[in-house]
Amino acid sequence: MSIYIKNAWYVAAWAKEVGRELLKRNIMGEPIVFYRKNDGTPVALTDRCAHKLLPLSMGKLVNDNLQCGYHGMEYDCSGACVRIPGQDRIPATAKVRSFPLVERYNAIWIWMGDPAMADPAKIHEIRRINEPGWTIIDGGYQLHGGDYLNIAENLQDPAHTTYVHLRTIGNPATSEVPVKVEQGADYLVTYRWSNDVPPPPIDKRNGNFQGLVDRCQYYYYFAPCVSRVDVVTMEAGQEHTEENMDKGLRLHGYKFLTPESETTTHFFWMQLRNFGIDDEKLQADQFAGLDQTFAEDNVIVTAVQREQAATGIRQQTWLSIDAGPSRVRKMLEDMAAAEQASTQ
Repeated sequence: MSIYIKNAWYVAAWAKEVGRELLKRNIMGEPIVFYRKNDGTPVALTDRCAHKLLPLSMGKLVNDNLQCGYHGMEYDCSGACVRIPGQDRIPATAKVRSFPLVERYNAIWIWMGDPAMADPAKIHEIRRINEPGWTIIDGGYQLHGGDYLNIAENLQDPAHTTYVHLRTIGNPATSEVPVKVEQGADYLVTYRWSNDVPPPPIDKRNGNFQGLVDRCQYYYYFAPCVSRVDVVTMEAGQEHTEENMDKGLRLHGYKFLTPESETTTHFFWMQLRNFGIDDEKLQADQFAGLDQTFAEDNVIVTAVQREQAATGIRQQTWLSIDAGPSRVRKMLEDMAAAEQASTQ
C-alpha cells in the first residue's frame, strides 16, 4: 500500500522560489516543473514531455507556454500541447498533467489528487500570521532522508528533545515529565507542562527570566501534512490561561511535510513568535537555531529509515512515550488506506 494521501493540500515550494525560472521538484514520486505566467500566476506541470519524456524543466518559457528542449513542442498552463514545429495536427495524446495550485501564507500549495476535490478552503489555517505583536520567520527548507510517517512520529515525540536537541531546544529538567495525548477526527496533540523548572538556555536569553518558569509544549499534528508546535515559557506560579501565556514567550512553529518519495520528504518550516519583533539579530539567530534543530532531526530520522530498511521492521519494542507517535502513524495509514479503497 502506498503511504501517500493525495487528496490534500501540500506545500510544494515557498512563493519566492517560483518565478520565471523553471523549478523542478519531485512530489510523491512524480516529477513536477513550476513556473509563473507573466501575470504572476503559478503553474505546475508534469515534468516529462509527452513525446520522448525529456524533462520539461530542461526547456524554456515562451511567453506563458513551456517549450520542450528536445523538439520544441509547447505546452500551455493547462498541460495541453499548443504547438508542434513543422506539424499542424496535434495528437490528442500530446498533453501533460497540470496540478491545482494556491498561493497562500507565502507558500505555493499543490493538490496531487482528484482536481475536482481541490477546495482552497481546505488549506490549513496558519495562526497569528500578520497579527500585531507577532513576527514571522519563513522560507525554511530541508530535504529529509525519512518518509513522512517517521517524521510525523518524531514531531509527536516531545521526549526526544532532551537528548537530540541538547544544544538548542532540549531541557534535561523535563525528561521525567510524562506526556499526555488527545486525538480528534483529523488531528492529534501530544503535550506536557513542566512547572517550576529552570528555563532552557535559549529562553533564558530571549526572556530574561531570573527564576523558575512554567513551560508547555503542545505538539499538534493536522493530518496529513501540517505540524504545529505551541511553546510557551512563562514565570512560574501563574494560572495557565491564554492571556497569561501570551504575556510570556510564545511561539508557533509550523512544519509542512511533503513526500518526495516513499523514503524522503520535503521539510518546509516557518515560525511565528511574540518577542523580538524588530530584532534583526534575533531573527537571524532564530533561523539558524531552528535550521540546526531540524538538521539534528534529519540525522536521526535518516538513520532510523536506513535501519528499518535493513531489518524490515519498524521497531522492536514499544515505550509509553510512543503513544502519540504510534497514534499519528495509525491515523495517517488509515487515511491512506481509506483514500485508496475509495478509488478502487
